[in-house]
Amino acid sequence: METSVPAGILLAVALLLFAPQLAPAANLRISVRGAGVVEMPPERYVAAVLAGEGGVLQSDAALQALAVAARTYAVRLKGRHASEGYDFCDTTHCQRIEPKGITPRLESIAAESAGELLWYQGKPAFTPYSQDCGGRTEDAGAVWPELAAPYLTSHADPNCLRGPAAWRSSLDPRKVGQVLRRAGLRAPRQPERIAIAERTASGRARTLLLSGGGESVRIAAGSFRLAIGRELGWNTLRGDFYEVEGNGGQWIFRGKGSGHGVGLCQRGAEQMGLGGSSWREILAFYYPGTVAGLTGRGLAWQRLSGDRITLITARPATDRAALSTAERQLRVLAARTHWPVPDKIELRVFPDLDTFRDATGEPGWVAAHTVGRRIDLQPVATLARSGALDSTIGHELAHLLVESQAAPGLPLWFREGLVEYLERGGETTAPPRAPADTELLDRSNLQTARRAYAEAEAEVTALAGRYGETAVLGWVRRGLPPEVTKAIASQPATKSK
Repeated sequence: METSVPAGILLAVALLLFAPQLAPAANLRISVRGAGVVEMPPERYVAAVLAGEGGVLQSDAALQALAVAARTYAVRLKGRHASEGYDFCDTTHCQRIEPKGITPRLESIAAESAGELLWYQGKPAFTPYSQDCGGRTEDAGAVWPELAAPYLTSHADPNCLRGPAAWRSSLDPRKVGQVLRRAGLRAPRQPERIAIAERTASGRARTLLLSGGGESVRIAAGSFRLAIGRELGWNTLRGDFYEVEGNGGQWIFRGKGSGHGVGLCQRGAEQMGLGGSSWREILAFYYPGTVAGLTGRGLAWQRLSGDRITLITARPATDRAALSTAERQLRVLAARTHWPVPDKIELRVFPDLDTFRDATGEPGWVAAHTVGRRIDLQPVATLARSGALDSTIGHELAHLLVESQAAPGLPLWFREGLVEYLERGGETTAPPRAPADTELLDRSNLQTARRAYAEAEAEVTALAGRYGETAVLGWVRRGLPPEVTKAIASQPATKSK
C-alpha cells in the first residue's frame, strides 16, 4: 500500500511529501496462531480470507463476491478484539485466514475490487456468510438478535439445491450429556430422548428439548452444536438445519447445509458464478437492498481512457486534467527509467474527502493510496489548491513503476529512496544513510520516520552520483551489487534522532 500527502497540509503537520508510508491507517492487526499479532494491509487480509474461507470456490465471480463480503465484514467489525490488543483473530470466530495459501489469483481477485464495500443506508452492511445454506438462508435475527437487518432475512436459495448436500450423524446420548456438562450447559443426568421444541423462520432448529430420568431440559440449538463441535469435531453437526430421532440408543441427525446460513451461501454463489452471474448480482441476491460501491452514496463513476491510464471519476469535467497530468508524468518516468509501463493502470479520483476516507481508510491529510496498478486520489481541486497535484500523481506513478520492476528482496530503503529521488531530484539535505524498515514504517514517531525517508533519498542520491543514474535504475531489477550491500551493512546501526 502506498499513500501520498498534500504539500500544503504536510507543512502544517511538519511532514514531507516523502511520507506516503507514515499512515497505513487501514492496516489490520491480526492475532495469528504461532506468530502473535501481525499487521496486514486490508487487501492482503482479504486475499488471506479468500484462501482460508473460499477454498472450494472456483468461479471468479463467487470469489469476488466473497472478497467484497469479507472486506465489508472487516470494516464493519474492525476492533472486535480491541480489548485484547488486535482487530481480529485468524479463526472462524472472526474470519478464517490462511496467509500461506494466498496465490497470485487470489491477490488479483482482492485487488480488482479494492475498497469496494456493501452499503446499507449509508453505512457498511453486516455481511456474514456460510458454506452451504441447505437451500434456504437464515434470518440474522435468529442467530444474532441484535444484528437483525432487512437485507438478512430468510429466503429460498435454489442455487444451493443443485447437487448433494445432505449429511447424517449419530450421537450417543450419554456422551452428549457429558459433553454438554463439560461445556457448562445443563443436561439430564440420563439423557434418553431429544426433540426439536422450536424452529426458526427458515426451518432450522432454534431450541432442543432433552429428556430422560424424569428430567427435561431446553437448550439453544446453537449452543448444543457449538459444544458438540468443540469436543467431537465441527463436522459432527454441520448446522442446525436437521431432523433428529432416537434409534437403538443413538440419536440420529439427518441434516442439510453447513454453517449458520445467514447471508451469502458459498455453494449457491459458486453455482450462480458458474451460471454466468456477476459478483454484483450474487451480492444483490444474498444481501438484497444493499449497494456495492466505494461509498454508500451510490456515485455514478465514469471511465475516461488515456493512452496508458484509465481515469475513473464521478466528475469528468473537473477531473480530466488529472488524466493528462498522469499521462505526461508517466511518459517522462518511462523515458527516464527505460522500464516497460504496466498495463491497466487506473487512476480513481474521489469527489470529496469523506468519500476518499470511506473508501481507503486513510485520514484526510493523506493525498493518495496506491495498491497494485490502481491509484486512489483525493479530489483534484483539493490537491490543486495546495499545489500538490503534479507532485502527488508523480510520486504515486514512481511508486507504481518501481514496485512493478523491483527484484524480490530489494530493500525497502532503496525502493523508497529511489521514489523520492525520481520525484524530487535528490533535493534533500539530510546525510545519506540506509534506514531500517522499522524507521521508515514507524507510525508512533513521525519525526523519526520523516528523517529516515530523507536519509534514504540522500543515500540513493549519493549512489546515483557515484555510479550513475542508469546503473542505479538497473539495480531495481537485478538487486543491489555486493559492494553496495557490503557498504550499507557496515554503516552504523544507530537509529536517526
